Amino acid sequence: MNVPTMAEMMAQGKQPEVLFWVGSAGSYDDRAKKITRAFVKILNKANVDFAVLGTEESSTGDAAKRAGNEMVFQMQAMTNIEILNAYEIKKIVTCDPHSFNTLKNEYPELGGTYKVYHHTQYIQQLISEGRLELNGSMDNERVTFHDPCYLGRANDEYESPRELIKRLGVNLVEMKRNKRNALCCGAGGAQMFKEPEKGDLDVNVLRTRDALKTNPKIIATGCPYCNTMMTDGVKAENKEESVEVLDIAELITNSENL
Repeated sequence: MNVPTMAEMMAQGKQPEVLFWVGSAGSYDDRAKKITRAFVKILNKANVDFAVLGTEESSTGDAAKRAGNEMVFQMQAMTNIEILNAYEIKKIVTCDPHSFNTLKNEYPELGGTYKVYHHTQYIQQLISEGRLELNGSMDNERVTFHDPCYLGRANDEYESPRELIKRLGVNLVEMKRNKRNALCCGAGGAQMFKEPEKGDLDVNVLRTRDALKTNPKIIATGCPYCNTMMTDGVKAENKEESVEVLDIAELITNSENL
């Protein structure tokens, strides 16, 4: 796959049009790596001149901040900002709404101001500019979309993912709780990395039940952490044989045979 690093670009005297921020999940989690690869295929198909930081990329510090460790967050952020500013980065795209929210809303006050896109927003922009075409070959399959908290409620972006899904020729069926009223998958606020508290039902299973009520073939997500939680929920409900959990980037690469 064609994935140049910023260091390689700089050595050639080039500046990419956008930096792809891979994020912790997209770099290390085996399931999320598939989302990373799918998005890279889309960028290559659209002939986007992009680069990654590679080993120079570190955690945005989101999980540390949500867990209450502001000092670790600021240390992470300042290190990242120093590198981003040294490379004169202006535009960033990421598949992770947690990174998207942190880079967009919390880095500016520490000296890191960039134009930041969630990958669904960026893909939508590529389509509107005529750089990418989607053929919509998914034969009216039933798909429901789970809104990531840090894309939806935190950043008021509900339409880009839905517009992309609709372009693929599917039957998009909304859950009863959707958009601003959508239920969290349970991974945000650093909850992904701890065991759930005592209770009657894990929140990811409750949210998965919301999705299963739409009788979907596919549960679409726009966040690697949501993907993990919904996948675990599907397994808990013994539906993994009949229901797939896919990121929108994966939906696109499957539909377009990339």
